[in-house]
Amino acid sequence: MNFFKYFISALIIISSFNALAFTPSASQIEQFKKLPKSQQQALAKQYGVDLSVITGSSQSSNQPQVEEPTIGPRLVQQEQAAKAEPSKQNPNTVKPFGYELFAGEPTTFMPSETSAVPDTYLVGRGDQLLINFYGKESDSFEVIVDREGRINIPDLSPVQVAGLTFAEVKELIKVKVEQEVIGVKAFVSLGQLRSMRILVLGEAYKPGSYSVSSLTTVSHALFVSGGVSDIASLRNIQVKRAGKVVANFDLYDLLIHGDSSNDIILKPGDVVFVPSVGAQVKVEGLVKRPAIFELKKGETAKELLAMAGGLKPGAYTKNAVVERFKNNRKEVLTVDFSASNIINYIPQDGDRIRFNTVSAQYNNVVNLVGAVVRPGSYQWYEGKRISDVLKSVRGDLLQQADLSYGLVIREINISGDIEVHQFDVAQAIVKNAKNDLTLNANDKIIIFSEFEQKQQEQLTLSTTGSGTKKDKSIEQAAQDENSNDLSADSYSPYSRNNLLAPIIKQLKQQASTNKAIQLVEINGKVSYPGVYPLTVNGRVADLIIAAGGLLESAYTKEAEITRMIDGNASQVEHVKINLEQLIGSNESSLTLQSKDSLNIFAIPNWQENVKVTLKGEFKFPGTYTIRRGETLSNLLERAGGFSDFAEQNAAIFTRLSVKQQEQQQLARLATELRRDVASKSFQNSVSTSALSYDEMNKLLNDLASVEALGRLVIDLPLIQNNQQTLVLQDGDTLYVPSKRDSISVVGEVNYSTTHLYKAGISVDDYLELSGGLKERADDDRIYIIKANGAVTIPSSGNWFAPGNEQMLEPGDTIVVPMDAGHMDKLTLWSTATQILYQLGVAVAAIGSL
Repeated sequence: MNFFKYFISALIIISSFNALAFTPSASQIEQFKKLPKSQQQALAKQYGVDLSVITGSSQSSNQPQVEEPTIGPRLVQQEQAAKAEPSKQNPNTVKPFGYELFAGEPTTFMPSETSAVPDTYLVGRGDQLLINFYGKESDSFEVIVDREGRINIPDLSPVQVAGLTFAEVKELIKVKVEQEVIGVKAFVSLGQLRSMRILVLGEAYKPGSYSVSSLTTVSHALFVSGGVSDIASLRNIQVKRAGKVVANFDLYDLLIHGDSSNDIILKPGDVVFVPSVGAQVKVEGLVKRPAIFELKKGETAKELLAMAGGLKPGAYTKNAVVERFKNNRKEVLTVDFSASNIINYIPQDGDRIRFNTVSAQYNNVVNLVGAVVRPGSYQWYEGKRISDVLKSVRGDLLQQADLSYGLVIREINISGDIEVHQFDVAQAIVKNAKNDLTLNANDKIIIFSEFEQKQQEQLTLSTTGSGTKKDKSIEQAAQDENSNDLSADSYSPYSRNNLLAPIIKQLKQQASTNKAIQLVEINGKVSYPGVYPLTVNGRVADLIIAAGGLLESAYTKEAEITRMIDGNASQVEHVKINLEQLIGSNESSLTLQSKDSLNIFAIPNWQENVKVTLKGEFKFPGTYTIRRGETLSNLLERAGGFSDFAEQNAAIFTRLSVKQQEQQQLARLATELRRDVASKSFQNSVSTSALSYDEMNKLLNDLASVEALGRLVIDLPLIQNNQQTLVLQDGDTLYVPSKRDSISVVGEVNYSTTHLYKAGISVDDYLELSGGLKERADDDRIYIIKANGAVTIPSSGNWFAPGNEQMLEPGDTIVVPMDAGHMDKLTLWSTATQILYQLGVAVAAIGSL
């Protein structure tokens, strides 16, 4: 009767929409909504009315209705909290495990209405069954399980289905159709499922009553309620039915093991109760899943470690640190987790376990560093030797590797003190018993470069072919001999300076009153003089090899060891040794002691490769190698004498030692002049006729920047005739220009220039040709720089007396100095200008060659 009443009301409502354009009341629409959905759709289709206009739903009949989310995404709320108080957010903070599962959108985890329904599903009141007939007749029906638990299939008797499983219902309907309708078979599926109401209580994020799908499980119910609160238990979620606990759901089983066996399907009226959290233990450090874990009663340390995903490879298991609260105080425990079966530790509420990293140092390794192809750490085993690490010169060593000198650094005690062993690299590779040392665990093998200079090493490598080494030349040896003057970035990466520095530092640090410092020194004619580690049983020959070997100039008949007596620095003795007899000897007397200093002498009267250069008007100019004590007259004979155009009186002879002296003098003069210019007394006494500041500053800058020439004034005709003797030195240079026919005038004249020489022309005439003297010229101190560099000053007080023309010769230079009175009688100015003029004249003469 009621159904008929609703049906008539629905017809009236639809008719009102179509015919009268009448808007139905809310009560009429509610009556229409109470009709089964299949009948709503049939009526709406029959009268051409959009069902969504009546029901207010825009969804089609095949699309399941999606419930609105219970709460907003909690991840957004956490991000907002982090923005509000960023200082309180620590990315390394260990968080409770499992709670991040509820940080997303809750509706994402709702059961889908279109998902497959399991055969074990219990059909109940309100479920919709879709029945299709096929065979002799073809038809389809949508039937709803009524309040009595029955379904009414047209032309068939009612069937009781409530309480049966879906599989049982399908079988029941198939049998019934086959029995009552001959030649017809039925296909049964579930349509829209019934909704049911459950309660989610306890520490849920939003506890309350929820209308959910009949497929809802415990986990779905948690998501519908927004998850759990911050103090909720994830280990003991209870499902209560009629006042009794029917299931206990442990979320850890699902999160860690993927076990959903206890995630049961709920029934109408079920209560999902979330208790507060139980005992918690924080696990941090080198574990795979650091977090705060909830413990059940009786769970062991092994199970707790499994929750954390196990230990990372770098975790130190022998001493895990456990912080615990006990009797209102905090205590620290040390637990050994290395024995996986027996762990003497029972976790308690509030414990904090921290697994620290193992030591960064390797165990049972041998380290290889220096001029090798593959530096790094190698496995050590008992009986391992150097030849097991270095097997080939070409395959394991760089081209610049020193094959004579290698070290093994070995720790000798728990404090990290070291001792040093020396070996011959090439002999060790060929398994020579003396040099192929047996290695200990954690030994360090060091291979050096045979060069100290980076630039020299690169040059040598570029001139070698296919890995073969080239003997060091005399010039290279000379460069290495001055290696102590190199800057830090000029050393080869594997030089003795770089690789020995930390070893020497360590040996200095470990020295004490009970143990002398294990360092020795070598000086003199070796490739790399300096301080070296005193090796175990180190001998004189070993120290010489460490220093790169003897130079060609080394005197092997005699050397000297300076040694402290009984370690007393105030008492030393000097031990003379014969290197020829001692090198290669195995006598114990050759063993070095702490702080020994070995001095290698040079061969008496030894000279290196001494070279002298002849430039200009010689028959055979060039660079000549000379013997020690050879004179310039001897060298002139070797050069074949002079050409026909040589001007011997204008010769310029330069020497390196003189150049160094001149450079020092120039630097000293520049410093003194700047000090005088800056003094207040000089500023106060300067007159209007004095030099301007710009002129003085220019003169000072010129003096500071000029490079000394190193000229030694000689009388070449006298030397050639053996009337004077000049012993040559390394780096000497003799310039002999061609014949000159000019006179130069420089200094305080109006126009400094060069004039053609004419016999009988006086100095005064040449000054007039240069425009005369400037106001600040000192006409009483005019002098002549002769072509050979000598300075001529007239003996008479009258410079312009007759006979001055006889003093001038071709190639001479007339110099007019400044009047020192313009500079408060500063004689330094005249000295400085005189040096500048002389340098300028000599440089100009050389430049004309």
